[in-house]
Amino acid sequence: MAYFEDLKVWQEARALTGEIYSLLNGCRDYGFKDQLQRAAVSIMNNIAEGSESGSDALFLRFLRIAKGSSAEVRSMLYLCSDLGYIEPEKTNCLSERALLISRSLNKLIQSIIAKQKDN
Repeated sequence: MAYFEDLKVWQEARALTGEIYSLLNGCRDYGFKDQLQRAAVSIMNNIAEGSESGSDALFLRFLRIAKGSSAEVRSMLYLCSDLGYIEPEKTNCLSERALLISRSLNKLIQSIIAKQKDN
């Protein structure tokens, strides 16, 4: 089995997290900033933790949590735009990236489920 660092979806989640941290660097709404950053970190960390859990059942559980965190990031990004913290165009770009991560997670989840059915 590959290491989590080799998973494209983890690499994408890491890049998204870094961009969110950079964008919010000057944000003084610390509660908001913390929540969005934690949700982004949750995506990449749950992928990592699940991939090294040693069982498909646990991996699926962590991937589903990561998928939920991706939805939280998208939701928070809408609010980020509504509050004027970032430009709507940047919100759309980041939201699309988070949605692509969510879709990739769903594909990975479905492939694990299919593999389980084959066994």
